[in-house]
Amino acid sequence: LGLLNVRAMSFLILWYIFSAFTLFLNKYILSTLKGDPSFLGAMQMVMTTIFGFIQMYLPLGMYTPIDREGKPPHFWRNMVLVGTMRFGTVVLGLVALKFVAVSFTETVKSSAPLFTVFISQVLIGEYTGPYTFLSLIPVMLGLALCSAYELSFNIQGFIAALATNLTECLQNVYSKLLISGEKYKYTPAELQFYTSLASMGIQIPFLLIMMDTTSVRNNMDYTLFFTYIINGIFFHFQSITAYVLMSYISPVTHSVANTVKRAFLIWLSVILFGNPVTFLSGIGTVTVTIGVLLYTKAKEY
Repeated sequence: LGLLNVRAMSFLILWYIFSAFTLFLNKYILSTLKGDPSFLGAMQMVMTTIFGFIQMYLPLGMYTPIDREGKPPHFWRNMVLVGTMRFGTVVLGLVALKFVAVSFTETVKSSAPLFTVFISQVLIGEYTGPYTFLSLIPVMLGLALCSAYELSFNIQGFIAALATNLTECLQNVYSKLLISGEKYKYTPAELQFYTSLASMGIQIPFLLIMMDTTSVRNNMDYTLFFTYIINGIFFHFQSITAYVLMSYISPVTHSVANTVKRAFLIWLSVILFGNPVTFLSGIGTVTVTIGVLLYTKAKEY
């Protein structure tokens, strides 16, 4: 049924809402409260680990808990693998932002559906028909146009942005493989908790090296600390709703939904932060919309 399922559509909307709140708070913490990006990343991972653990016992209607004795085969290997990919996505994203503007990273990320098509075919044998494949072009082109302002090309930034894209797509397809397994199905909360735990084990030492601890200590007050916690909670729900949604739809559809989400967040930032609207972003939004309609139609063939 895919997104025609009422629950799938509900989780898609929730995913968009939580992502918008996370984005808004990221911007507020870093720009207004002068928070530290490394500490922000660490807090997000800590909060999502804590709440992931709670949700393994309190599903909150997001999934049906699975009663099983012991862990599936290669459980820890899979969790460390996905956790490392999550860590890689965060770190490479930070590296990309060091060299290039956010808009450039978003433009590179617009190629995500293409990466997902190839990775899905290799990992889970999911074939994408020619009509569906062609319908992805306006989706990707639209997002590229939406974010193609202040493009500052830099080879290190470009490679980091491309690598971020690859690890994120790989992580999504592999997570789909685990969440929809025929013999062993992982629950969204298990994926959230154990991969966050694995990622945190690698990420926290790395971020502590990158973090300016003196600056973090000097800037910290109750408002900033409370905002870090709220941001971490929203980040957790953004991540877990993405996993729940993944259990209903294919990786390629998930990637298209993610592309639409990015275009939606670009427009939301225009409304909330007064970012200038360019002619290209207007054309881009229309192109993404047409692409999504074509993708929906192409899936029928």
